[in-house]
Amino acid sequence: MDSKPPKLHIYFFPMMAYGHMIPIVDMARLFAGCGVRTTIILTPLNAAHLSKTIERDKELGLDMSIQLISFPSDEVGLPEGCENLSSITSPEMASKVYKATELLQQAFEKLLEEECPDCLVADVFFPWATEVASKFGIPRLVFHGTSAYALCIYHVMHRQQPYKNVESDSDFFTVPDLPDTIKLTRRQLPDHIRDGTENVLTRLIERVMEAEAASYGVVVNSFRELEPAYAEHYKKVIGRKVWHIGPVSLSNRDNEDKARRGNKTSIDEHECLNWLASKKPNSVLYVCFGSLSNFSSAQLLEIAMGLEASGQQFIWVVRKGKTKEEEEKEEWLPEAFEQRLEGKGLIIRGWAPQLLILNHEAVGGFMTHCGWNSMLEGVTEGVPMIAWPLFAEQFYNEKLVTDILRVGVAVGAQEWCRWPEDTKIYVMKEDLEKAVTQLMDGEEAEEIRSRAKALSAMAKKAVKKGGSSYSDVSDLLEELKLNRN
Repeated sequence: MDSKPPKLHIYFFPMMAYGHMIPIVDMARLFAGCGVRTTIILTPLNAAHLSKTIERDKELGLDMSIQLISFPSDEVGLPEGCENLSSITSPEMASKVYKATELLQQAFEKLLEEECPDCLVADVFFPWATEVASKFGIPRLVFHGTSAYALCIYHVMHRQQPYKNVESDSDFFTVPDLPDTIKLTRRQLPDHIRDGTENVLTRLIERVMEAEAASYGVVVNSFRELEPAYAEHYKKVIGRKVWHIGPVSLSNRDNEDKARRGNKTSIDEHECLNWLASKKPNSVLYVCFGSLSNFSSAQLLEIAMGLEASGQQFIWVVRKGKTKEEEEKEEWLPEAFEQRLEGKGLIIRGWAPQLLILNHEAVGGFMTHCGWNSMLEGVTEGVPMIAWPLFAEQFYNEKLVTDILRVGVAVGAQEWCRWPEDTKIYVMKEDLEKAVTQLMDGEEAEEIRSRAKALSAMAKKAVKKGGSSYSDVSDLLEELKLNRN
């Protein structure tokens, strides 16, 4: 009789946001490539956006599947079809999404009763997953969607609250007890920290911290060489078991993988690549602020004028207006902007094939909101960055780009803002123009580019056999197999 043990089976359960689902799908593909059976838990509408990638991997022989779970839109008062944080249009809707995630617990337990995996990789936004995994006797690994560096800052901010030591919102304070000197202002922190109010999010964060401490460990989409001091600090000082397994975007090996990743692109990827192919190496600036960013029309107009004034060639990804009228009006574009800049600037309205663009030799800079996925993808492809943080942990990440890794410049954003005021301008066109010129031309630009290329080489080495991330994946899977027996 063949006594070969069954394949290790892992459930992956991401938060309903592209910044969490995309890296978790990449992670599941990475593990499936190591001979693991992987199941991704998705709500129906999100599954529709991601199923093509998974179907293609199945055709290539990977043991991957999707398990559907209903999203309780009705119960929390969300409109039908709102199953993703990128579909929401107000802070009230965001609170309802978080409420809906709490209601998923019961349905998820039913799934585990039908088939229980050997391990659960569950998103940080599901703190109840630690308790559920414990009930079913399986290890729960937490996925945060950010780096060990940002997690170390989170922990210090949560425990020591250094922002209380300054008098005004614009005074700098130092985040204590970290490997580097990191200075921030209260204006760069989330509203709930600044005003000290308790709400759905603050209560969720408390539960998240407790659930992480009680979980089996944490998987991080990063590589040790990128943040060695913080990988060590998170493990030894914060006291977490942690595996660095990234960059997981490198599991997308060919152009079709890169083009299909995430939502359906709003531009034909061949049209985009042909446009880039007509440009010189390092001559194009890629401008993209992720799937959750919101800008006022006044700020978009300021970006357009800044890009034009810089004289730089660019691809600019703009999220469409929230209503049909807003889409059609496009008041944020200066008159005849696209006609004037034809051949010099390309606007993509909606979703762009980001990995394909960053991977292209014509792209020499990336203006980014410093969301962890975008930042890591920029690092992985060796593209220098202009940091324009908006919200979440993005102001922490800006310091990593500009002060610690020194692979980019700051545009000068000073205020944390998830929902901007209609007429408010946070970054002026002159500041934007200055940052673009600083990054794309001159001696400093060459030094930044050289450091970015060195990090890119480290990222690619980390995921190859013998590399640090490759070893962490192997060690984790070995541990899970032993844990099962």
